[in-house]
Amino acid sequence: MNSERFRGTGVALVTPFTKSGALDEPTFRKLVERQIDGGVDYLVPCGTTGENPTLSFEEHLRVIELTIEVSNGRVPVLAGAGSNATGKAIEFSLEAIDLGADGLLTITPYYNKPSQDGLRRHFGAQAEAVEKKKSGVPLIVYNVPGRTGCNLAAATVLGLSRDLPNVIGVKEASANLDQIQEILRLRDDGFLVISGDDAWTLPIIALGADGVISVAANEIPRLMSSMVRSALEGDWKRAREIHFRILPLMTGNFIESNPAPAKAVLSMLGELPSEAVRSPLAPISDESRRRLREIIEECGLPGEEKP
Repeated sequence: MNSERFRGTGVALVTPFTKSGALDEPTFRKLVERQIDGGVDYLVPCGTTGENPTLSFEEHLRVIELTIEVSNGRVPVLAGAGSNATGKAIEFSLEAIDLGADGLLTITPYYNKPSQDGLRRHFGAQAEAVEKKKSGVPLIVYNVPGRTGCNLAAATVLGLSRDLPNVIGVKEASANLDQIQEILRLRDDGFLVISGDDAWTLPIIALGADGVISVAANEIPRLMSSMVRSALEGDWKRAREIHFRILPLMTGNFIESNPAPAKAVLSMLGELPSEAVRSPLAPISDESRRRLREIIEECGLPGEEKP
């Protein structure tokens, strides 16, 4: 199964809302177009950054549909299809396939805290249902223990990659370098290791990783894409220059719960008419807003077209 389509820079798309809290479709279309123009390699709607826990089932599918519609085959769409209920994750997956998604991103079940055997069974059931629905649709599993309360161990990742041919990669956001290195050391050829932490992207590409699914790409698609592309092509000087320029933003996006800071920055850059997030997330504090304005200036933004 070809995994090259999901190598490079993927963007974990924010979901814009109007001030009244409704899905802002015109703004979302513009944001997706901006990502494609900015050189990202693929689009990832309805992940954590897209506030998927607060989307209704219908909204979730609509966001995926809009992403596919705007992309129109120009770049692949890796649709968020995760849930803490296996049946619901399967339902999201099958619906996303019907909409035309090129692949699926599926998170470790949150809150339930399953064992490694439970994780194997969860992803196994999802992968088997996807393969039965449409052969050849790839899945990337997402490990983010800080959000979910459970860790997908290296041995489990490697087992999934060998037992389930349509599981083609892992998005790793554990901040556990030993674990990430173990996966990189023992993975089979073609199995993707993708950074789930923007600030870790360059270091783990240096170890052999394949790219990032990025929050910061929402704000700076050209710079993120250029950094990742430079690293994958071995231009380490260029990659380091960009990395250190944008490092304050990559870390600043997590000054409060993601995606509230990223939406605030997008609003400051004139890309979002409203930085509204859905409850239980809240608008960022005045202090965080002040710091983000400093970061924008420190990183030389806007002006990303001339990195």
